[in-house]
Amino acid sequence: MEDGTSKAPGYCTGTEDDQARQWDARADCDVRHILDRIADKWSLLVIALLDRRTMRFSELRRAVDGVSQRMLTVTLRQLERDGLVRRTVYPMVPPRVEYALTPLGISLHEVIKSLVIWTEEHQREISAARSAYDERVAEEERLLRSLAP
Repeated sequence: MEDGTSKAPGYCTGTEDDQARQWDARADCDVRHILDRIADKWSLLVIALLDRRTMRFSELRRAVDGVSQRMLTVTLRQLERDGLVRRTVYPMVPPRVEYALTPLGISLHEVIKSLVIWTEEHQREISAARSAYDERVAEEERLLRSLAP
């Protein structure tokens, strides 16, 4: 097999703890597809909201500030396809549809909570780093302008 050739469609390098930083970044990697889905801003928000309780589409739309109806629909379908969200349709007029996390979605929410906790614990450091970066970039731009003819 040639160097760089995939072993099988969707094949990715190992993701054991010591190899987690070496997952395959190719577009056809299943791990990359899953990470792209769950790291999407709308997916994270929907998963966080559904951890609290089962919700109807209209409730989710009101709760997720800035999401369009189309984007929420796409997000929910993708999460359902990935086995993270369960969609239940009740035969009424009009039909009532509810969304809830599956056990797999609940386990993912535990990981997301860890990320949120880390963010809360480090938000001041990140804010300070952003300010320092912005000041450094502004100073470099001032220096470049002063050197320009």
